[in-house]
Amino acid sequence: MSIVIVGGNERMERQYKDICEKCNCKAKVFCKMTGTFQKKIGNPDVLILLTNTVSHKMVQSALCEVKQCDTKICRLHSSSASCLKKLVTELRREKDMCSAKA
Repeated sequence: MSIVIVGGNERMERQYKDICEKCNCKAKVFCKMTGTFQKKIGNPDVLILLTNTVSHKMVQSALCEVKQCDTKICRLHSSSASCLKKLVTELRREKDMCSAKA
């Protein structure tokens, strides 16, 4: 499962990636807006917006980019590692259940 995380603290970027890797997910983390931000998002399975620490422009750019894709969008108000871990674990469990049914 591929995940794109938009927002959060720069110091936590490595932790965000580690949390996703422990749940067997590939992650891209964007804490700051760069010129090529929209092109780098790609086609993820899940877009996680850490809404407390992200600019409105960055949120709009991310949403616009994944609009055409079949991407699940999750919003977390907190940018803490524990909240992210809980969400990623829940998403992974949900995906595993869907795979088992198919």
